[in-house]
Amino acid sequence: MIVRDALFVGGSWVRPSRDEVIEVTNAATEEVMGTVPDGGPVDVDGAVTAARAAFDEWSRASVEERAKAVERLGEALSARVPEVGRVVAQEVGMPLSMAAVIQGALPAMVMGSYGPILREAVFEERIGSSVVVREAAGVVAAITPWNYPLHQAVAKVAPALAAGCTVVLKPSEIAPLSAFLLAEAAEEAGLPAGVLNVMTGRGAAAGEALVAHPEVDVVSFTGSTQAGRRVAALAARSIKRVTLELSGKSPSIVLDDADLSEAVNSAVRQCMLNSGQTCIAWSRLLVPRHLHDQAAELAADVVGSYVLGDPMEPSTTLGPLATGAHRARVRAAIQGGIDEGATLVAGGPDGPDWLDRGFFVRPTVFAKVDSRMTVARDEVFGPVLAVMPCDGEDDAVRLANDTIYGLSAGVFSADRERAMRVARRLRAGLVDVNGGGFNLLAPFGGFKQSGYGRELGRHGLDAYLETKSLQLP
Repeated sequence: MIVRDALFVGGSWVRPSRDEVIEVTNAATEEVMGTVPDGGPVDVDGAVTAARAAFDEWSRASVEERAKAVERLGEALSARVPEVGRVVAQEVGMPLSMAAVIQGALPAMVMGSYGPILREAVFEERIGSSVVVREAAGVVAAITPWNYPLHQAVAKVAPALAAGCTVVLKPSEIAPLSAFLLAEAAEEAGLPAGVLNVMTGRGAAAGEALVAHPEVDVVSFTGSTQAGRRVAALAARSIKRVTLELSGKSPSIVLDDADLSEAVNSAVRQCMLNSGQTCIAWSRLLVPRHLHDQAAELAADVVGSYVLGDPMEPSTTLGPLATGAHRARVRAAIQGGIDEGATLVAGGPDGPDWLDRGFFVRPTVFAKVDSRMTVARDEVFGPVLAVMPCDGEDDAVRLANDTIYGLSAGVFSADRERAMRVARRLRAGLVDVNGGGFNLLAPFGGFKQSGYGRELGRHGLDAYLETKSLQLP
C-alpha cells in the first residue's frame, strides 16, 4: 500500500482540511494499491494562496535561474524513472517495459528540455517606438488526466515554471501517485516554496473550485471534450486564459501505393498503445476499397499477437484498462459496433476467459465500418480499431476530416511528397507521415473540438506568457 496523507503546498507537506481519502486501484488485480487525500475547496484555496504569494519573486527571477531550476527538476525526475514506471504501470495498466520509457523517462526529458528552450526564447523586441515584452501570466491551474499522468503534468508544469508562473497541479484521482513523486523531485531540486503546489481531489469539488478560483489566471486542462466544455464555461466567468487538450477520433490513411503490411502494422500498434487509452490513438484505419479485406485481415493478425496480462509481467504486451467503469464503457462501445452492423474480425465485448481478474478488454478490430456508425464517430478510448474503405485520395481526406475532432492523424505512402500533400489537407494538430516519431520539441494540440492552445517545445511557453507593449516617446 502506498499511503499519501499530505498535500504539497507552499514548499511543505501539509495535512488536508478533511479526513476523506481516495482509493487508488491496481488495474490488473482490482485491489486497492494506495490512498491519497480527497481535497476540497479549502485545500484549493490554500494551494492557490501559496502560489500567489510565490508569484512575484519567481516571475522576477532571471531566465538563467529558472532554466537551471527546470533542469534540476528534470534530473530529479530522471532518478525516479523506475519508480514512476512501476507506479503508473499498476495504476493505468501500461506494460512496465513501456511505462518506464513513456510514463517515466519521457516526462523527465520534457522537463529538462525547457532549460535550453528558455535560454533561446525572445522575451523582448522593438517594434517602431514600442518595446514589446512577454512576461509570466500568473498563477496556473494544471488539471491532468489519468492515461499519461506524469507526462501530461510535466507538459504543463515545465513551460509554466519556465515562463515564470507558479502552479497548482491537480492530477486525476484515478492515477494520482506520480504527482507526489513530482512534488518530491521539486523538493530535492530546491524549487522555491509555493512555486509548485500539488493537491489531490475529485473533479467536481477540487477541480471546479480550482478553475473558478479568483486568484487563478491561467487554466490548462487535459481530458475529455465534455469535461473541457465545463472547464471553459467555468473559466469564462472570470475571463481566465484557458488551454484545452481534449478528445480525438484520429484517422490513419493508407494510400494505394503504400506497403500495406507495414502501414497496417504501424497503424494498429499506434491505436493499441496503452490499451487504446491514448488521446491521439489512430482508431480509424482508412484504406483503399480494393485493399480493405486484406487490411482487415492484417489488422486482426497484429492484434492476435498481443499477450494480455499483468503489466508487471515481462511477457505482457497489452495490459488492462484503468478502471472497471471504463472497461464497461469500452465493452458497451464494442457491442454497439456489432449492433450497428460493423463486421467483427478480432476481439469482441467478452473479457478474456483466461484472466479472472483485472480490467481487461480484448483488442478488437471492426471491418466494413461506415462513417455514420457510432464506433466511427465517438472516441472509445480503448483497444478498438475501425477499418473503413475509401475510394481514392480525396475520399480518404474527406472521411478523415469527417469528425468533430482534430487531434492526430497518420498518412502512409511510398511517395513522401504525396504523403506530405495529403497530410497538409488534414484538419489535425499532429500528423505523422510514414510513421514519423514523436518529437517532444514540436507543438502538441488539436483542431476543432479536440481543444485549443499548444503544449511542448517553445510553442508550449505561449500559454503562460502575457504580451505587453511599452510605448516610448
